[in-house]
Order: sequence, then structure tokens, then C-alpha cells
Amino acid sequence: MDSLAPRANVARAIAAAKTLLGDRVSTAPAVREQHGKDQTWNAGAAPDAVAFVNSTEEVQALVKICAGEKVPVIAYGTGTSLEGHFAAVNGGISIDLSGMNCILEVNSEDQDCRVEAGVTRKALNAHLRDQGLMFPIDPGADASLGGMAATRASGTNAVRYGTMRENVMGLTVVLADGRVIRTGTRARKSSAGYDLTRLLVGSEGTLGIITEVQLRLYGIPEALKAGVMGFPSVEACCRTVIETIQLGVPMARIELVDAETIKAINAYSKLSMPAAPHLFVEFHGTPAGVAEQAGQFADIAQGHGAGAISWASTEEERARLWQARHDVFWATKSLMPGKEAFATDVCVPISRLAECVVETQKDLAESRIYGPIVGHVGDGNFHVTLYCDRADAGEVARVKGAYGRMIERALSMGGTCTGEHGIGSGKRAYLAREHGEGVEVMRQIKLALDPDNIMNPGKNAGP
Repeated sequence: MDSLAPRANVARAIAAAKTLLGDRVSTAPAVREQHGKDQTWNAGAAPDAVAFVNSTEEVQALVKICAGEKVPVIAYGTGTSLEGHFAAVNGGISIDLSGMNCILEVNSEDQDCRVEAGVTRKALNAHLRDQGLMFPIDPGADASLGGMAATRASGTNAVRYGTMRENVMGLTVVLADGRVIRTGTRARKSSAGYDLTRLLVGSEGTLGIITEVQLRLYGIPEALKAGVMGFPSVEACCRTVIETIQLGVPMARIELVDAETIKAINAYSKLSMPAAPHLFVEFHGTPAGVAEQAGQFADIAQGHGAGAISWASTEEERARLWQARHDVFWATKSLMPGKEAFATDVCVPISRLAECVVETQKDLAESRIYGPIVGHVGDGNFHVTLYCDRADAGEVARVKGAYGRMIERALSMGGTCTGEHGIGSGKRAYLAREHGEGVEVMRQIKLALDPDNIMNPGKNAGP
């Protein structure tokens, strides 16, 4: 898409960016397209140029250039978001932070670290392993930590360790006017001033560009135990989850995988699980604690009709199990050649989880839509990947109808239109339905920090 800024302004901004960064600014069509389209059917939009930065100072200089010309700037990490977060809907310059990949400090005694925004979660954990530490937030994809902070990511471990909201201690951010601010401290709590860190976590690049992240770390558990078991129905899975959480059994991960997804996993990851709904679970702690927790969970699961639990007996088996879970998007996609994926999520109070999942499954079946379901169900969050032939107008209409009903269903149950994917450009229509007049307050904050609307325009609550 061409920029909405005057072409002369865009040309001057690109020329100034090339003077600053040289050949690290690209206007090649392939590079621009890559930085404007995510992995799902959300409409992409290529930026006018892509700038590959190596420091906060370079981001600051680029933002000042774009602010002077009123040209949009869009932050880009690893491109794993699912709601059109980095589509350049108004054109502009995409700032690729993947080159900012330095781990700046690790404070092992305090269990915290500071990293540049382009460091990925896997790279950080590889660096931390020898110190007996880990960063547990795991959205599946090897996302950048700056991007995870910007989208308030969570994932499979959220039921025990929380989301990025709970684990980001502070940020370095370049604002729309080029100012650099540092939020938070290394202290574990503070009552000083507005909580700018929490304001910026989840802002999706609409209030500023995150260049550094201060993170809370955890000790690697002494013992880990992972397993998988089948159930007679998705409802039985959900009832097991609800009872487990209500009884306070400390789970590290508890993941729902429906029967359609199990079929895809078996084909894609070369496994041989029964074609039935399953729960994937994991426990962290001491050997005695883990054994007790696993026993408690097994009793609950079997009370809801679960089959025998297959425990991973080695680290290799455990890694293979979770890799299969993380690969479900590609596994289901491999069964739907020629169709586009429309990945979405909702989150509801845990007591309404079974009802929401079952009603969603029924709706998809009645609408003749292939929509496999997985979920981080320990916190009431589940995901549906809707597959659609964009050339089939009838199927497109059915998919959009089911998508809207799923969100309305979640909201009517006291839930949210997105538990972790974020709003981006894909779910803006539902933000007002969820927050009402609160959206106008969000827009006032946006315009106070970014009056010319150059920071990732057209996303989240921005105008």
C-alpha cells in the first residue's frame, strides 16, 4: 500500500534513512513484502522501506527523521504475530530490530536480566542454561522478546509463571518525538509514579518502539514431568482442567488439543496418539513435589474418563512432545492445501471454559468449517485456526460468521476477544465491544504520546 504521507515526505525520509544506515535500508519489493504480511489471512501491506537497526540510538535517529516528515514507523521483530500487527496500512518505514540481539546483563543473584529487543526467547534460554536460570514465557514461536513485550505474549507456561505483563520489569522505549525513556527499575516492586511499563507492554508499537527489555528470571526446576492423555470428549478435558485449577494443583502447563488436531499431529510429527481430545501436561518442582502433583492430577483426570497417562520418560521425549504441540499450526495447515489459515483466540473465566469450547465446536460443525482447537486452558485461553478458500465467497462468509460469534460468545461470558494474540489490525472492530468508553481513553493516551499518529497507525486502539 502506498503511504498516506505525501510522496515527497516519504522520499525525503527514505533518503535521510539511507544517509544514516547506508545499505541497511532496503526498498526491494521482496524485503518490503516480507515485512508487511503475517502468517494468516489478515490483509498485508508492505512498507515503503525497511531499515535494519543495531542500536537504540539508530532507532531514535530514524524516528526523529520520520517524525519530521510525518511518515509512519512500524516496529518489526521476527514476524510471528497473527493479527496484522506489522502491516504498514498507511505505508511508511518498517524498523527491523532483529539485529539488536545482545544480552546486555544477567544478574543471577537477583534473577533478572536486560536484553535488546531482538533477542529471541530461545537464544536467551540457551545463554541462561549454564547459570541454572530460565525465562519461561513460551508462545510457541521463537519470537523476539521486544515483540513479546509489545504484544503482551504468554503461552503454554502462563498458568504457572504468568504472561509478559507479570515478567517485564522495565523497558527502554523510543517515543514518537524521538525521546528515549527507561521505565521501571530492578526492584521487585515500586509505588513511584504511573506504571509506564504496564502501559507500554501490550501497546503493539502504537505508543513507542521497545529497544531493550528488563526481565524477571526463574531457577530451572529440579524436576520436570510431562505427559499426555486422551479423553472421551473436549468437555471432559475442560472439566478436568477446571477441577485441577480449582483444587489448586500447581500445573506448569496444561494444554487442550482436540481430536482433529491430534490427527494432524500424528501425520506431521510422526506420533501415534488415539484420535481423541487430549491434554498435554507438565509439572515443575522437587522430585517429591512433582510426583505428588502428577498423582493428584491423574486421579482427577481418570475421574473424568481419561485413559492411561503416557509420561515422557526422557528429556528427548519431553522435548518431542512439546515440539509436536508447538507445531500444530503447521500440522493442520499441511492437511489444508490451497486454503488460508485464520488463526484467532479468545479467553474466558475458567468456570465457563467447557461451555465456551463445546459451543464453539458445535457452531463450527454446523457451519461446515474445519477449525481445529487447541488451548492454554489452565487460564481459560483457547485458539481456533479457521481454514478457508478465499475464492469461495460462501465459505468466507461462514468463516467470518463463526469467527464473530466465537468472540461474542466469549464476551458474553465475561471473557475477552483475545487472550494473547493481541488486537493489531485484525480485531479492532471488537475492542469497543469489550471496553466501551475505555477505548476513547486509550485513544487520548495514544494522541498525547503520538499526536501525528506515526507509531504503527491503524492498530490496537489508535485512530
